[in-house]
Amino acid sequence: MSELTQVQKHKIFGGWQKVYSHNSTELGCTMKFAVYLPPQAEKSSVPVIYWLSGLTCTEANFSEKAGAQKYAAEHGVILVIPDTSPRGLNIPGENDSYDFGSGAGFYVDATCEPWKKNYRMYSYITKELPALINKEFPTLPNKQSIMGHSMGGHGALICALKNPGQFKTVSAFAPISNPIQCPWGKKAFSGYLGESEANDAWKEWDATELMKNYNGPLLDILIDQGKDDQFLKQGQLLPENLLKAAKDNGISLVLRFHDNYDHSYYFIATFIEDHFEHHIKYLKD
Repeated sequence: MSELTQVQKHKIFGGWQKVYSHNSTELGCTMKFAVYLPPQAEKSSVPVIYWLSGLTCTEANFSEKAGAQKYAAEHGVILVIPDTSPRGLNIPGENDSYDFGSGAGFYVDATCEPWKKNYRMYSYITKELPALINKEFPTLPNKQSIMGHSMGGHGALICALKNPGQFKTVSAFAPISNPIQCPWGKKAFSGYLGESEANDAWKEWDATELMKNYNGPLLDILIDQGKDDQFLKQGQLLPENLLKAAKDNGISLVLRFHDNYDHSYYFIATFIEDHFEHHIKYLKD
């Protein structure tokens, strides 16, 4: 287990917003993550919510823009906010575009060269990072859930659907819901997983496809989507496909559309309290 190095520390809502770095064995590089420790964590172990961010983001965006610490402090939960990809590997092409490579790991385990050695964000999020968090912080390991935005909404959904029971619930803001059917997903999956859209490997990382076959413990899913989201209009998100798959499989999924809201953190900050209330129902039972 790698050692943590604290790189930031800020007092907020009675708790501590911190940033740590560590050497990741899954990703083969130094990674940073943000963690909010509520005041309750000074006295006892508490639940954990993982937040996965979207394209171009780092561990900083959510912790600095969403105002989530207020609700984490009220409910007594730790927030863990990882980066969105490996960094500084000097892989040819890793910094050529915003939607592939650095800042765009898509939370999959790549199977194609030159990405497969390091671009293993799925295993990092579902295995290495939780083990590290549970070792270093006062967590309740059986009380964890996951949420995210855009690419991170995709990541949160697939992490929950591929690991029945690991996360008590899942929610998302404007997730990339059906990546095998949208330009962002096709580009990322072609590079990380191979060119063929007919390849069943693509379906293993697509929330809509996973939803069709999910048969694990009860999942209650909340998704918020702004109607003025430019990426919704461009066909990148496709939330209706996910909703149909959930309905066909008898899975509880609430998809809420909001007039005038876009893809930004202004949208996230507006509705983040609702997502905490959704998660707390399952983390505090």
